[in-house]
Formats: sequence, structure tokens, C-alpha cells
Amino acid sequence: MGQKINPIANRLGIIRGWDSNWYGGKNYGDTLLEDSKIRKYLNARLAKASVSRIVIERTLKLVTITVCTARPGIIIGKGGQEVDKLKEELKKITDKDIQINIFEIKKPELDAVIVANNIARQLEGKIAYRRAVKMAIASTMRMGAEGIKIQISGRLNGAEMARSEMYKEGRTPLHTFRADIDYAHAEALTKVGLLGIKVWICRGEVYGKKDLAPSFVASKDNASQNRGGDNRRSSDSGRGFKKGKRK
Repeated sequence: MGQKINPIANRLGIIRGWDSNWYGGKNYGDTLLEDSKIRKYLNARLAKASVSRIVIERTLKLVTITVCTARPGIIIGKGGQEVDKLKEELKKITDKDIQINIFEIKKPELDAVIVANNIARQLEGKIAYRRAVKMAIASTMRMGAEGIKIQISGRLNGAEMARSEMYKEGRTPLHTFRADIDYAHAEALTKVGLLGIKVWICRGEVYGKKDLAPSFVASKDNASQNRGGDNRRSSDSGRGFKKGKRK
């Protein structure tokens, strides 16, 4: 099963929290659709900001959106003007007050979404796929990952028949639930057709009980809790994002 299922879904409630945190009741469907609209809008609006993850929390009259990005300056803008614009635009979608938190990803090379999107952009820019993949693997391992696996599928090098190729280095234990494995899928539209890119990155192992609350302020001992993981800091205030200690 570990080889088939999305590794993120397989670890929900164990070492990873959910991206949507609210109680919908009878309006569950409408609220879920609203979350989808928010994510679709933000991903299109912030396409150049290297957005990795969008976490949504809801109360009765407030929607708190945490945007994880490698380029926070693009989202914040000069004097926070861009954030204010985003709040007004999102308020039209939700009809509620909006709070936006910006979480900066310090090591984007360890984020599967950013790595997959970077490979896709290089393929669309006519970079050889083997070169793009090998550069991504080298940079990820250099930043402290325990392992990485990349699969690329489609008409590689313009071949008549589509095929898949897998490249990997280090370890990516998909059956080990304590292993912090990030996963992402991206698509590259080239002149010969659509290419699919899948990325798995192992950032270490998490021991003990992990705080799954969707708050992104890095605790002081993050590095010791997640071997090979990236230390992260938020540009906004919030509760501690803690990882359990090994007993």
C-alpha cells in the first residue's frame, strides 16, 4: 500500500496535519468548495511566488490563511500593500474577515512542490530532462535530505511512444510512517505533449508525539527533532510548531 498511496495522505494524523481545519456541519460541501476556490485563486494569483502549501483555518466570522512560500517578498509587497489587496479580493469570495499569514520556506530544495515545479519550468524552457532531474537531485541532497526519488513520464526527447523513467538517490522509505516524506506532482506542457513529474523527498524521521496544529512558527529544537529536516521561521506571529522528542 505504501508504494501506491500518496505518502502525505498516508501520514495524516501521524506526523502531518491537515491543510483545511474547520467544522462544516450541514454546510460542509459549500465550505469545501470555498476552500477549493481560495486555493485555485491564490495559486493562480501567486504563480511566481513559489507557493508550496496553503493551510486554511476557519472560525465563525474569520478565515485564517497561511501561505507557505519560498519568496515572501512577492506576496507581501511594498509596505504590505499586496497582502491588503489579497485580503480584499478573498473577502469577496468568502464574505468573511480574512487574516493572511506568510510562512517563509528557508530551504526550498527540500520542498517537493517547489522542486517539481522547478523541473516543470525547466522542461518547458527546453532544458534536457536528464539535466534538470540530476540538478534537482544534487541540490536536494546537498541541502541535507536523506533521499529523493523523481519519476518523469511522457514523450521523453520527443519519442513516438511515451515512457517513464525513475531517478533516485538515498532512501525514501514509503512504508515507514515516522519518515517525513514530502510528495508532489507537476505537469510540463512541451511542444511534443504533456510530461508528468513526480517527486518524493525524505527529510528524516520524526520521533515521539508531533504537534499537528496548523501553526508554522519554528520551535528552537526543530533541527534535533527532524533529522535532515529544514528549520523554518514564520514572518507572522502564531503558536509554536513543535515536534516531539525521542524518548
